[in-house]
Amino acid sequence: MFDQLYQDYIETLIQKIEEADAIIVGGAAGMSAASGYNWYRTDEIFLKHFGKFAEKYPIENIFYGFYYPFSTREERWAYIATLIKFVYDSKVGQTYLDLLQLLQNKDYFIVTTNQDAQFSKAFPEEKVSSIQGDWRYFQCSGPCHDQVYLNKEQIEEMYANIEGTSIPADLIPKCPICGQDMEPWVRSRVFLEGSSFRDELSKLQAYIMKNKFKKLLFLELGVGTMTPMFIKEPFQEMTYSLPGAYYIRINPQDAVVPRKIEEKGIAINKDIARVFQDALREKKIVRT
Repeated sequence: MFDQLYQDYIETLIQKIEEADAIIVGGAAGMSAASGYNWYRTDEIFLKHFGKFAEKYPIENIFYGFYYPFSTREERWAYIATLIKFVYDSKVGQTYLDLLQLLQNKDYFIVTTNQDAQFSKAFPEEKVSSIQGDWRYFQCSGPCHDQVYLNKEQIEEMYANIEGTSIPADLIPKCPICGQDMEPWVRSRVFLEGSSFRDELSKLQAYIMKNKFKKLLFLELGVGTMTPMFIKEPFQEMTYSLPGAYYIRINPQDAVVPRKIEEKGIAINKDIARVFQDALREKKIVRT
């Protein structure tokens, strides 16, 4: 059945992107899920890469496996190595490539709570702020000092030496300063909110300050209710307070525009992958 309201929303999405002087994208777990990388579900990808851990422990998805209390450090780090290897090896999801095409020739910036590097694989690093960390980096578990470290070589070595569900104890990464175990630089009880974290926030803040009085589009993609304070709430507040701002939220669940900005925004309650494909198809039809 033809959905006129949905068609109107697709046309509004295209129009607002084209009209905007600047676009701030806020992307969360729903973006990766739309590309088939759902970190919160027991699916084929989870079973393929993490099945041996799920057979031994009650781990049902990638995300919660990171927080699971494994019996040994060697097993925990085998799981972490498998997880980060998965991050490095995963191809860029089609949803990200479609977004890149939609934003072609536009001035934009992206803030994300995702830690899976999908945005950084698809877009220039200087246009992305990863405000919840990045699996590709380690930090001291203390943390005893303010530095994060790229971990690709260590991950490759750990992954290559996994036996069953464990790695040798001597491969567990150690802090070069204090000798404590390292930790992935992602949101946790020891997450390092140091200079790298502040740099990510500064990139975003600088872009907002530069463009806040322009025709500004806030494009919220796949943001749930777990951490609304990082993207959802700031986007809504800035849409309310900035005269040239407009807000578009795309999420198959909980897609609602608050009443105070209902004249300055729309919520598209559909799968992000479908919305992007339909928008690209519509753009092609209009141009031809």
